[in-house]
Amino acid sequence: MSAVSPGSARRPSADDLLVLLAVGRSGRFVSAAEELGINHTTISRRIAALEQTLGGRVLTRVAGGWELTDLGREALAAAEAVESAVKSLAADATGNRVLRGVVRVSATDGFSAYLAAPAAAEVRRRHPKIAVEIVATTRRASQQRSGLDIEVVVGEPQVHRATAFRLADYCLGLYGSRDFLREYGTPRRIDDLARYPLVYFIESMLQVDDLDLASSFVPTMRESVTSTNVFVHVEATRAAAGLGLLPCFMADRHSDLVRVLADEVTVTLAYWLVARAETLRRPEVAAFVDAIRARVHDQRQALLGLPH
Repeated sequence: MSAVSPGSARRPSADDLLVLLAVGRSGRFVSAAEELGINHTTISRRIAALEQTLGGRVLTRVAGGWELTDLGREALAAAEAVESAVKSLAADATGNRVLRGVVRVSATDGFSAYLAAPAAAEVRRRHPKIAVEIVATTRRASQQRSGLDIEVVVGEPQVHRATAFRLADYCLGLYGSRDFLREYGTPRRIDDLARYPLVYFIESMLQVDDLDLASSFVPTMRESVTSTNVFVHVEATRAAAGLGLLPCFMADRHSDLVRVLADEVTVTLAYWLVARAETLRRPEVAAFVDAIRARVHDQRQALLGLPH
């Protein structure tokens, strides 16, 4: 194999390469051990044996896990070829390739519920042996992605040794419940907003710069109910806590919410997908990414707050 150093007479073990593949994708020995059904000690022993055969380090420790060295990335290409050959032997009764494995994705609350979950269900219909784990959180893209295959974040991420691409734009708008607007009146211009309370994120806990900037047009609005969870924003707005700065694709699902100042208040943000290049080459991950792209495409009008 090409990963073997010129001075070595031994070939790396296919089992050792598959262990490296699992560690390289997750960044953690524990996650790799769970995936492969072996213990942490065996993972360490396999990696040590591979490094002895190749004559160099394949992993380097970083904050929160492990990262591939240049030699490790070369060996990973060989490991992917081994995995592909093994998986090609798995086929259903009609001869079609069977995809299997776990795909772990992190995404914001709204994206997780209305885009990632339906995409996961579609993947499951087509490939019943794929399991999808969705971690709902609103944060910046991590630098290590330990234990995660895919991250969906708001705003263009600054990441290293990872692939990032724009999935879709989406809009935030100001909404009020019909009851709230009947009691307090409907704002007619931006200046009117000074007398209304705002439902949005907790400013001191917000990690995403683009979401922080989104509310900069309403500096005079006083805070009402705030939360780290966008579903709380929606329900607090429906309960007449104030005007909510909400994703249109979530708020427009509720007939009791009315968008106000639509021409003046339209904040356009973007969802980005982040993953390691080697992770995106896994067939089960590629199948999920394809399903995400299809779901985003189908929902593009709703994401932008346009009639559909």
